[in-house]
Amino acid sequence: MSAVFAVDPEFERELSWVRQFMKTHVWPLEVLDGEDKEFEAVLRAVQAEVKSRGLWAAHLPPELGGQGLGQVRLAQLNEIIGTSFWGPYAFGCQAPDSGNAEILALVGTPEQKETWLHPLLDGRMWSAFSMTEPDNAGSDPTRMNTTATRDGDTWVINGHKWFSSNAMAADFLIVMAVTDPDERPHRRASMFIVPKDAPGLHVVRNVPTMIGPERLGFGHPEVAYDNCRIDAANILGGVGEGFKIAQMRLGPGRIHHCMRWLGQAQRALDIMCERVLQREVRGRPLAESDLVRSWIADSTAEMAAARLMTLKAAWVIDTEGAAAAKTDIAMIKYFGAEVLNRVIDRAIQANGALGFSGDLPLEHMYRRARAARFVDGADEVHKTAVARQVLKGYRAPEGPWPSDHVPTRRAAAVDFAAGVLARSGHDD
Repeated sequence: MSAVFAVDPEFERELSWVRQFMKTHVWPLEVLDGEDKEFEAVLRAVQAEVKSRGLWAAHLPPELGGQGLGQVRLAQLNEIIGTSFWGPYAFGCQAPDSGNAEILALVGTPEQKETWLHPLLDGRMWSAFSMTEPDNAGSDPTRMNTTATRDGDTWVINGHKWFSSNAMAADFLIVMAVTDPDERPHRRASMFIVPKDAPGLHVVRNVPTMIGPERLGFGHPEVAYDNCRIDAANILGGVGEGFKIAQMRLGPGRIHHCMRWLGQAQRALDIMCERVLQREVRGRPLAESDLVRSWIADSTAEMAAARLMTLKAAWVIDTEGAAAAKTDIAMIKYFGAEVLNRVIDRAIQANGALGFSGDLPLEHMYRRARAARFVDGADEVHKTAVARQVLKGYRAPEGPWPSDHVPTRRAAAVDFAAGVLARSGHDD
């Protein structure tokens, strides 16, 4: 397995460049004050450097400007990019734009690609994904009230969404809406491209969250569709294919998320290790405390486990396809999120008041990390899916006891031994 995940020298040179670039060009964006207009100009300059290196939107296929790296190498790249919230934006692989681009690339018409995909890939547009509703559990997307009704050459959308990420800044939204309520659950909904200036589209507000105000109008808006009218040509794929299309953007995307979380966790561990070597309590460095050493050891082991699990899931996708990696992806989603939260929490504890303050990035990382346990499916949903898949390999034993019940086995062992002795001609 180590050979499978080994980095060839040429790609290692690219990864080394990315490591240095993140620290010198992307990390500064986290602490850059000033107006959004100035900030966006700096971000665009950083993006231009990435494009000149040929690493922009590397997750896409070569025909769309990507590198054809495969999921294992993309995972290794994303671990480095994920050390900063702005990393994905610098490298053209930020959510929800990356997932929306994949959808458009896979099912978009030539006209849709020309109008929306190519500007999105070039970084000239922002997009939003609008599926979650305040009146329905996000973990059950089959329960959706937003509707889209065909009216001649248009679709009319009515409904109420929220957490439509980045809708305030987006040039267009990809919206999931029910087109046939009488169909079976996973054929009820379809996806649509809704331009920001579509009549009847109202981006109401950025929902306040633990993260706080965000740059460039990014956030998680509440959106109202009030007889929102769009061209009939703005449907993505066919009628009733909304859930099928949604699954296309989740598998590889979750791997990238998990590796980015590892990048964040590694950064938190680095901060913790520096501080405990530097800080003295009762005349000795914190690093000499057995408790602190256990935090470091546990964090290191948990991150190593999460990394191997994620790379294995990426390898399965590369070799067998996304469907074969379904259970692996579910496992890394909840395990990676839990590791991220635990490592950052320990780092804050080790730093005491400094970790709790805004003078280190830990408090901001911690607030964003908390969302990892429910975005793209709550941890509990993924755990249930994993358990269900595991249980398919078992059946209930006959009788009242588990198959490894010692008294039952002992009686069977006596019969077994008697048979062996009888066949060997042993004289009692």
